[in-house]
Amino acid sequence: MRKLHFVKLTHTIIWFIFVAAILYVCYAGAFNKVNGLVWCCIGAVVFEGIVLLANKWRCPLTSVAYKYTENRSAGFDIYLPAWLAKHNKAIFTSLFFIGLALVIWRIV
Repeated sequence: MRKLHFVKLTHTIIWFIFVAAILYVCYAGAFNKVNGLVWCCIGAVVFEGIVLLANKWRCPLTSVAYKYTENRSAGFDIYLPAWLAKHNKAIFTSLFFIGLALVIWRIV
């Protein structure tokens, strides 16, 4: 159980970092604060998308968590509410594309 806790904690910390990056892209686009950090955030989120795509839209840490439990319910592998874990990709992909559109709008 300790290993599953470690995987869930690691997954949650990484999730927070990517959510912060996505929200920063939205903020920068909305308030015309486009700078180098925005481009780093965009690059990181795009890289994350490539990793998810290569893993059949599943975080690699989910595959690691499978080894430590039979539970397969939404959020079994991360410390998030089940409803958020279930809709995570849809919510934050939408926010990312809104932020990206705002950033592009600001630079053209």
